[in-house]
Amino acid sequence: MTNGPLAGIRILEVGHVLAGPFCSMILADLGADVIKIEPPNGDMARNITANFTGPYNDYFSSINRNKRGIVLDLKTKNGRDQLAHLAKSSHGLITNLRPQTINKYGLNYESLKIYNKKIVCVALTGFGLKGPYADKPAYDYIVQALTGVMALTGNPGEVPTKAGYSAVDNSTGIMGAVGLLAKIVEGKGGQVDVSLFDTMLMQLNYLAAAYLNHGIKPKRIANSGHPHMVPAQVFSTKDGFAVLFISTDKFWRRFCELVGWHERIDDPKFSTMAARSKNRNEVISETAKLMKTQNTLSWVELLGGEGIVISGIETLEDAIEGDIVATREMIAIIPTPDGPLRVLGSPIKFVGQETSY
Repeated sequence: MTNGPLAGIRILEVGHVLAGPFCSMILADLGADVIKIEPPNGDMARNITANFTGPYNDYFSSINRNKRGIVLDLKTKNGRDQLAHLAKSSHGLITNLRPQTINKYGLNYESLKIYNKKIVCVALTGFGLKGPYADKPAYDYIVQALTGVMALTGNPGEVPTKAGYSAVDNSTGIMGAVGLLAKIVEGKGGQVDVSLFDTMLMQLNYLAAAYLNHGIKPKRIANSGHPHMVPAQVFSTKDGFAVLFISTDKFWRRFCELVGWHERIDDPKFSTMAARSKNRNEVISETAKLMKTQNTLSWVELLGGEGIVISGIETLEDAIEGDIVATREMIAIIPTPDGPLRVLGSPIKFVGQETSY
């Protein structure tokens, strides 16, 4: 996208696989001129899956669109000199290499400020640029394990479970983009240090606050149950599953009216959020019996049509082929000599302005 709000902003990316490339793609979709710098053997993401459209790997293409590319061997003085030349006219540099490699190749503000005092250098690392954990290897899986995310996910007593996608890498990429833009708006160069660990830990906000202030240890709740709102979880239906989310007492009363639970509207064990939380087991047991009496679509039509938050559980393919994706224009089609390449588009929409890919 060359006409977005970041038109005129040049960003260098020395990244691989996911967090760094995703970070710079967010900016590229907003109009920034992103130059992706790859080593002679390329970003490993170019061959991470067996799925290709011509020479274009699905994994690589999904996080590297709207960029220009150049090959530099940063192991050589000539490669580092070319990087320095590019830095002179760039607003930012993004990398997700390890700290020792970042320092070795001069991919930090301390090394590049002699060429451009206003450049913003963003380092996306596992545990930060400095400290005893700085150079330890970190992957999405490991960070989910170390921050407590896996311990919180899944049913009680079963194997700890990771999120079904790269939640840590994607989130860190977003935070890196925010940090870079904040420094550009400030008008000063500098080093931005964003770690995968910090990013994921921060997302446990209210759970961590409960522990920090009151010693309350979070625990797994069966069927993806919410820790405070009841009933708000996955329920089995006659033909599958549904997510029901009763977030207020008003919605509880309306739910009871629709399903014929008139006696439970003012029952002190059910009538308030606090009461339902206290009597969680009974509320969930009764709701689970009810939900099994009809199929998912029937519940969605009955309850959803009256403002109750409920949904069937869709697969990725269901979502992609569904009406929401179509109306939100979330499929980006990139023309290639080997035919159209389809990837997910940017979620950021500007009224009156079309995103180009």
